[in-house]
Amino acid sequence: MKITATPYELELRHPFTIAKFSRTSTPIMLVEISYEGCTGHGEASMVPYMGENIETASAFMAKLDLSWAKLPFDYDEIIAYLDSIAAGNPNIKAAVDIALHDLQGKLDNKPCFEYFGAEQTKMPVTSITIGIDTPEVVLKKVKEAGPCKVIKVKLGRDTDKELINTIRSVSDKPLYVDANQGWADREAGLDMVFWLQEQGVVLIEQPMAKENIDDNAWITERSPIPIIGDESVQRLADVEKAKGVYHGINMKLMKSAGMHEGYKMIRKAKELGMSVLIGCMSETSIGTLAGAALAPLCDWADLDGPFLTRNNPFKDPEFKDGKWVLSDLPGLGLKK
Repeated sequence: MKITATPYELELRHPFTIAKFSRTSTPIMLVEISYEGCTGHGEASMVPYMGENIETASAFMAKLDLSWAKLPFDYDEIIAYLDSIAAGNPNIKAAVDIALHDLQGKLDNKPCFEYFGAEQTKMPVTSITIGIDTPEVVLKKVKEAGPCKVIKVKLGRDTDKELINTIRSVSDKPLYVDANQGWADREAGLDMVFWLQEQGVVLIEQPMAKENIDDNAWITERSPIPIIGDESVQRLADVEKAKGVYHGINMKLMKSAGMHEGYKMIRKAKELGMSVLIGCMSETSIGTLAGAALAPLCDWADLDGPFLTRNNPFKDPEFKDGKWVLSDLPGLGLKK
């Protein structure tokens, strides 16, 4: 197998601000794995708070040797191998996993979503995220969100109600909320939960710090709407720990080390009676298509990478009636 890794800076349409961070671009590592005339594409989207960057990704790729991997790929074996190279680093591991799935789909002449039993008829609508910003910019973002039927709102500061009221002044679309661990007091947080429910909020992600298990569970027990663990749920082992603390999980391929473990996380959550939101980082069409291949297995989707970026090096996937459309092309269905 021939493996290449190319750094890329993915630019955002607007500065993206959450409770504790702000950025204008995201470093990406584009990975290609070629075998028998076919090439699989993957990507690592390395948002700063996860601790990966071009240097760590390059160091990981320098150690990667897949000469032993045989078709059909044993992904449990591959993930174990990737974990043996270095602890953590789920972003670059996801890039390798996604590229292998794309490659296998092309070699098998089969769309990736078929490996997971996903169906277009069960595709959830995807939300578009609005970061923390001034009322003027928020209104502009709401206008740009036109094609999407759901808006996701970043909260976690003392301007939370102002931001929601600004959106509600021009839109009655359902809202998802992500506090990104920004709430500090559980009583005030629960009051906010009930207020947000009145504003048409469907779910709330990670209200309090991931280490604060007791207060997150306290809010979840009393919340009239689903509370979703995000930063608290990284990989498969975290799903069972989230039971009783949250109503559901946010599975992101950049956290789960790729599609194989992401699929296992979805199945485990469902076995435990938990809901699943499939989310994303700032991603190109590679990550979006990989997420879309699993999205029909989930309750909600937040796969908005192409909407929030301005230099996606690939063609945007087909988007219709607020949903991504699964491609019948082999692999991910990526188009240059």
